[in-house]
Amino acid sequence: MAHIDYYVSLNSPWTHLGAARLERMVADHNATLRIYPVDFGGVIFPASGGLPLPKRSPQRQAYRMMELRRWRQATGEPIRLEPKFFPVGEMQAACAVIAVRQTIGDAPSVALAHRVLKALWQEEKNPGDEADLSALIDDVGLDGAGVMALAAEPRWAERRAADSQEALARGVFGAPSYVIDGEIFWGQDRLEFVQKKLGG
Repeated sequence: MAHIDYYVSLNSPWTHLGAARLERMVADHNATLRIYPVDFGGVIFPASGGLPLPKRSPQRQAYRMMELRRWRQATGEPIRLEPKFFPVGEMQAACAVIAVRQTIGDAPSVALAHRVLKALWQEEKNPGDEADLSALIDDVGLDGAGVMALAAEPRWAERRAADSQEALARGVFGAPSYVIDGEIFWGQDRLEFVQKKLGG
């Protein structure tokens, strides 16, 4: 059975654009998927040469918008190019996803992360807001209040920091990254190669 380690940013439009296709591939190939909402801005970019969006050149920022339009059309995924709450503070949502991953399971944690991304990039909701995040947790069939209380425990932020260092050690530098048997596929535009790696 194939396994994918899935490194994401909960602010990433590219992660959002690939989410539904990835879920279909995992189901079609009976693969397993484990999500890691790591710290790109604070840990991975400084060590790997990446830059947060506001610090990128005007040319790169303009090209990003062109690509978002192209991929919105190509995938048919609804996405707002400049959502109201982007970028959101990721820590609380990331800790919730990690807490769910570690205490409930991989599938619910992926479902929660994808719900957070949809809220940000399609629905003009603010996953950085406690009430909004609790409602999103409820939306995926979990106990919003309970998960929020669990996510506040310091161990999940520590786990995120450790996951981020492990991602760097594995060669991950951007989101989304899909790692299969040590091979990294960076970007939702590489899902075709993920499909081939999975055997079809």
